[in-house]
Amino acid sequence: MHSFEVTGGKKLKGEIIPQGAKNEALQIISAVLLTPEKITVHNIPDILDVNLLIELLGEMNVKIERHNRHSCSFTADNVNIDYLHSETYRKKSGRLRGSVMLAGPLLARFKKAFIPKPGGDKIGRRRLDTHIIGFEKLGVQFDYHQQDGFFHLKAPSLKGTDMLLDEPSVTGTANIVMAAVLAKGTTTIYNAACEPYVQQLCKMLNRMGARISGVSSNLLTIEGVDHLEGTTHTMLPDMIEVGSFIGLAAMTQSEITIKNAGIAHLGQIPEKFRQLGIQLECKNDDIYIPEQELYEIQTFLDGSVMTIYDHPWPGFTPDLLSIVLVVAAQAKGSVLVHQKMFESRLFFVDKLIDMGAQIILCDPHRAAVIGLGRQHHLRGITMSSPDIRAGVALLIAALSAEGKSTIQNIEQIDRGYQYIDKRLQQLGARIQRI
Repeated sequence: MHSFEVTGGKKLKGEIIPQGAKNEALQIISAVLLTPEKITVHNIPDILDVNLLIELLGEMNVKIERHNRHSCSFTADNVNIDYLHSETYRKKSGRLRGSVMLAGPLLARFKKAFIPKPGGDKIGRRRLDTHIIGFEKLGVQFDYHQQDGFFHLKAPSLKGTDMLLDEPSVTGTANIVMAAVLAKGTTTIYNAACEPYVQQLCKMLNRMGARISGVSSNLLTIEGVDHLEGTTHTMLPDMIEVGSFIGLAAMTQSEITIKNAGIAHLGQIPEKFRQLGIQLECKNDDIYIPEQELYEIQTFLDGSVMTIYDHPWPGFTPDLLSIVLVVAAQAKGSVLVHQKMFESRLFFVDKLIDMGAQIILCDPHRAAVIGLGRQHHLRGITMSSPDIRAGVALLIAALSAEGKSTIQNIEQIDRGYQYIDKRLQQLGARIQRI
């Protein structure tokens, strides 16, 4: 097990380039199973979750050609379906929640799939109901087998249908879309997720020969086709990394430029950080954050305390609420952070309180942050990373704190952020992997 040893209190400076989008990568790389032809993907993030998914595809006999750590070609012309029911697959895919994304392509092309109980973050319930119910409406039969820990899915024939999702799940939408593109007839998905990641998947599938309309809206129409062809795809910059770096600059009073930030696909992210009082300037596709002594949280027009909450796209992404919370700890003013989607994602605030932050955890979903306004410094402590986003929030706190911090369980951080220690060192951060 590795840890980060961080000596905080140092201002950073320089340029940093965000990695390819993790959440997009898990969908795009799963979609290579939809065709026997070659698919080449660029701007792949070199992180644990994505590399584990690529490793799973390799063990399924997908031919993989690594051009470099960020570009890869996949040819799924001889997939070993039996591997999907093996103990090795169960153990590996159970560590990666993104493995559920393999089900849609497998059902579409091979008429069966196996889904282990989901793994990944400890951030509360992450149910599979939306995926399973959507598959059932397309004609999939499923059973959960207690003895092997798998959901067994069979699809003698997939038929297009109309469906209304009970929640606009990003992974659920993507999985159902991938199953529907090779179904007979037309499928409409209402209340579909329309995050940039889903838009990117739909655009790639259309280049492969799919017929998907309504891309970027919450009503998708998919006309089934007989086969899909190969293509080339380039991933967007990771919007969660962009938001994390904005928060890092503010907390450490640093001057940082985020290069090639994909500004057109960031939605409300820049504005939410401006509501925290953070100055930032968009220049072409770069974001410049100047060194800022103090930032003050805005209030609502009637003077009441600002509330920042997550909401399906184009609302604010839940993945950045951990960053918002830690950044607010040194702001002037107060904010209520309301995490609606996951009931355990705020449980890392006890570490911030130990560091000296003034935070009241109201319930599993809400935390009130009373900003210190730089009147007091956070202090370094030893802590553990519970999930990817909380881990980076704690890392940002440690970089702004006085003294030395140790962050354990950094494998959680490595699941979502590539070479984060080396990239921060290039900005002047004092961080070591031990």
